[in-house]
Amino acid sequence: MELRQRTLNKEISCTGIGLHTGKKVNLNIKPAPADFGIRFIRKDIPGNPVISVKPQNVVETDRATNICNNGYKVQTIEHLMAAFYGLGIDNAIVEMDAPEVPAMDGSAASFVFMIQQQAGIRIQNALKRFIVIKRRFKIQKDDRLIKIYPSKELKIEYYIDFEHPLLRNQSYKFTFSAVRFTKEISRARTFGFLHEVEALKKMGFAKGGSLDNAIVLDRFRVLNPEGLRFEDEFVRHKILDFMGDLATIGKPIIGRFVIKKSGHSLNHSMLKKLISSRSYWKLLSPETEKDLKEIKIPVFGINEPVPA
Repeated sequence: MELRQRTLNKEISCTGIGLHTGKKVNLNIKPAPADFGIRFIRKDIPGNPVISVKPQNVVETDRATNICNNGYKVQTIEHLMAAFYGLGIDNAIVEMDAPEVPAMDGSAASFVFMIQQQAGIRIQNALKRFIVIKRRFKIQKDDRLIKIYPSKELKIEYYIDFEHPLLRNQSYKFTFSAVRFTKEISRARTFGFLHEVEALKKMGFAKGGSLDNAIVLDRFRVLNPEGLRFEDEFVRHKILDFMGDLATIGKPIIGRFVIKKSGHSLNHSMLKKLISSRSYWKLLSPETEKDLKEIKIPVFGINEPVPA
């Protein structure tokens, strides 16, 4: 069952505010046929242009992951894409009436809840295809680094070190399953620094940011009255972002990632370099017993309850 592609059982909808644009957006997610992939549709633009999620459509990765096709853009897709990846959703249509995916609470938890509890997950007949890492891969820029090693399952080790007393030398090791993603990663919120807010807004970022959809820190503490959801929520959110970026490949990837101080820009540089270099990976079609022995089948689950 874990080898088959997945979509939603039925359409789901939500309304929210874009983190960076500050614009209200109505979002509909619909089932899609096998081998369709994830495609966004801008319903607010004449002709309803379609922007497919694939590495060559990724643009402007400074503060978020944005995609563009023929000049039509969709912004900040990473949290929704992480929810798709974490729940094993291969095929979906995402309709929007504004340029940016809603921030919701700054994590992927709302999207996970919608998919699991409101839509449900439909198993399709077509088999998944897996990208399996064959040999060691490395990309580095200054002190930021991503290494990939062969592995029988998806593992992510993430290390961050910001100039802030709450974000120094924080790390987390995550071995993928849908249950672990839901419990350990999906609820981790994006974060930002109070002293950067005005500068970001002048640059066109964070116009919709608030304590309702982000963790905000001053120079010493968290300003959100409810505090943190996890002591190490910051590095967990970086894993969430990374998984959302991995999802732009369009297929589950099997390998061990060791990441130091990366962000969307380096993540996508890594993906584009990796995909263009076939010597580092192979496409596994798990249709024979021999193929199945090469990997530990990812445990996606179906409709597990979302933890409180």
